[in-house]
This record gives sequence, C-alpha cells and structure tokens, in this order.
Amino acid sequence: MPEVIMGTASLGSIWAVFLLPLVFGVPTEEPTFGESVASHLPKNCQRCCDPEDPLSPADTVNAVPPYVLPEVRPYINITILKGDKGDRGPSGTPGKPGKNGTRGDRGSQGIKGDKGQAGSPGSSCQTHYSAFSVGRKTGLHSSENFLSLLFDRVFVNTDGHFDMATGRFVAPLRGLYFFSLNVHSWNYKETYVHIVHNEQAVVILYAQPSERSIMQSQSVMLPLVPGDYVWVRLFKRERENGIYSDDMDTYITFSGHLIKAEDN
Repeated sequence: MPEVIMGTASLGSIWAVFLLPLVFGVPTEEPTFGESVASHLPKNCQRCCDPEDPLSPADTVNAVPPYVLPEVRPYINITILKGDKGDRGPSGTPGKPGKNGTRGDRGSQGIKGDKGQAGSPGSSCQTHYSAFSVGRKTGLHSSENFLSLLFDRVFVNTDGHFDMATGRFVAPLRGLYFFSLNVHSWNYKETYVHIVHNEQAVVILYAQPSERSIMQSQSVMLPLVPGDYVWVRLFKRERENGIYSDDMDTYITFSGHLIKAEDN
C-alpha cells in the first residue's frame, strides 16, 4: 500500500510540471536596452552610437553572403568490403562468327628445303603405228552369196597389217581405229556394201539405182583388240547390185589407221 501512495505522488508532481505553463504563461525573451531605446525613437532619429552610413537596401542586396560550409558526402572504399573470388561460371553459348579480317601482308620467303630423292625410272616412251590404204581397179557384181571385196593396189600398209589375200585388216594392238570406204556406183544398179567387224556388219554404204553413176563414201571408228579383223563385203544378189571401176582409174579405196593405243 505505501508503494501505491508513492507512485501516485510521483505522478501528481509530473502533471504539475506540464500544467504550470498553462496556468501562469510561458515567459518570453526580454528585449535588450538598445532594442528598447530604438523602438521608442522617432523614425528619422539616430542614436549617437549607430554607424554614420547605415546600409541601404541596395547594399543589403549586394552584401557578401555569409560563408557556407561545403557539403560533405561520405565515401566508402568498396575494395575494403570486397569478398573472396567466386567460382568460375558456366560457359555461355558461342556467338556468331565475325566478319573476315583484311588480308595480311605477304610473308617473307622461307628457307629453301633440302633436295629430294630421285624417283624410280619410268617406262620408255613407245609410239605405236598401224595404217593401211588399198584400192581396186576392177568392177564387181553381186552373186548368190556375200562377196568379200579384194583389192589389187597398195598405197600404204605399215608392217603388213592388211592381208591382201583375204582383203582383211588384222589389228596388232588394243586401241581405237578409224576406217573409211569409197566406191563408185553403177548406172541403173544398186550399190549395197557393208564394213564388217569380224563377222558382224557395222555400217552400210548404199546408193539407189540412177541414170548417173556417182561416188559414195562411208566411215567409222571401232575399238579393236589384237586379232580382230575388219573387211568389206558386197551384199548377195536379191536385186541387181554392183560397184564400178575400170583399168584406167582407181574408183574403189579402203583405208584405216590406229588413232590411240591402249596401254596394258
């Protein structure tokens, strides 16, 4: 019970402190002696202690302002607060390739290298030839069977590859060969002749019956192997068939030559 009475007394003294200014008023600051005297002087009067040239309003405006302290901003050194280096992050996705740069200057010539070893000797260069050209000065008429066209005049026959007895050219080498045939047609008769590879007719030379006899020609290229033969035959008699020639001039010719030999 005494503790309650003491608390109540303390609380009453506190309220007394807050209520006294309201009852008796708050004291104000008293004016100084100079301020009191100046307030009672006439408007144009001046005290003997006042400065002789008081500041005018314009001088008040142009007066130097009081010194202002600069603003001070705190600075924190971040390096002091820097922590330990973190782990390396994962690699990002590769970017797009950039543009090609300008071509650089040509570099200086390098040192000459050592001489290489000599290669193995090559095969000796060989040139192969095979050619023939033959003619016939006698005309020929068809019979019941195919007729092999024989020739009686030789213009060219290198190494004897054309057999005059059989009228056949026998290939000495594997390669590509060219052949040509020229004949003279007979008046009012057909001209029907084949160039034959082995036993197979390859191309035909044909002319219809006519009042006039004219020159006809045919040519062909054939791949041959050694032992293949090429010859000319007159078609068998189904119609009047013949080729013309005489003893004075050579109207019928058969020629051929090797274009390119194939190496083994």
